[in-house]
Amino acid sequence: MTVIENQGAAPLTDPKTGENLQPGLQPGYYPGYHTLGQKKFWDAATRELVEKRVSDLPPIRFFTAEELPIITAICERILPQDDRVPERKIPIVPRVDERLATGRIDGYRYEGMPPDRDAYRWAIRAIDAAACRLHSLSFADLDVRRQDEILKSLHDSEKPGGEDLWSDMPVERFWQLLVSDCVTAYYAHPWAWDEIGFGGPAYPRAYTRLEGGLPEPWEVDEQRYDWAAPADSISDRYEPLGAAAEGSHHGQGGTH
Repeated sequence: MTVIENQGAAPLTDPKTGENLQPGLQPGYYPGYHTLGQKKFWDAATRELVEKRVSDLPPIRFFTAEELPIITAICERILPQDDRVPERKIPIVPRVDERLATGRIDGYRYEGMPPDRDAYRWAIRAIDAAACRLHSLSFADLDVRRQDEILKSLHDSEKPGGEDLWSDMPVERFWQLLVSDCVTAYYAHPWAWDEIGFGGPAYPRAYTRLEGGLPEPWEVDEQRYDWAAPADSISDRYEPLGAAAEGSHHGQGGTH
């Protein structure tokens, strides 16, 4: 197999000037706001839990050495963090790995879906096999455009690389599982809270201005955060999920 270096994503650009945007410590609409700056108002148990999300990174226990670069490349395309400097990128794979290693689930599983652990192992093999079949490369070694094309086919309820690679489970169900896990891991992190201006746990201080959209005294004003996706991006616009996923909200149609 021929191996090439992953070319990485093209930088985001300023839509007004067309110039490349440099990664930052804190991207988003609330520059200068830090949720952890409010930790003195939280109870001790909450404070410890939230701080561990920054300081304690769980070791990889579920994904194998062969699977790890593939699932890492997949998660980096599901939630790109090109606007963050490397030391401030939010770890997604370790949190997904932790959930699978400990067997934590949502309490239901869709009919036709295997257990989550099996779903990830089968999907990683299928995605990598699709990359090899279509491009003669491992998924982790593809440029981001080809990675995006394969993942978009999952979003569209198509079966990249052929029907035989996806005979073990519905592709659209795995897509929902994958995206849900990535989003959950990302937005459970305090750095993501900084990005969206979330004030952190309400207990015990509580929120006091619940009407009219008024900010709390410790919150900051939203500022514009404009950027344009790279010219070759295929994932910067909303498209509904494939028709096979219609009516597939979590909690409906599952088996316990």
